Amino acid sequence: QVQLVESGGGLVQPGGSLRLSCAASGIIFSRYAMTWYRQTPGKQRELVAAITSGGTTNYADSVKGRFTITRDNSKNTVYLEMNNLKPEDTAVYYCNAKLSTTIFYWGQGTQVTVSS
Repeated sequence: QVQLVESGGGLVQPGGSLRLSCAASGIIFSRYAMTWYRQTPGKQRELVAAITSGGTTNYADSVKGRFTITRDNSKNTVYLEMNNLKPEDTAVYYCNAKLSTTIFYWGQGTQVTVSS
């Protein structure tokens, strides 16, 4: 059974930092591209940051220079380091593991709220 379990969300003040984690089980983690998405009510889920199995990264323009995605294949975990958080970063953040267009999995999401 495949599981992706996100953690690390919470309430933070503008300018603060959070580190999200997504622990995977039931897959050969090192073969999967891992992506963080986020979604706010009434909007489509949007890509935040991605990392390929080879370690190549990609970021949404809105988070470049503030967020960093990394992976630790020995721990089957992908991380999203979020710095200088802004109120517009408030969303539910989801982890996605993708092997192909037909083989992919989602986590349950973790809430990030940026507010003073």
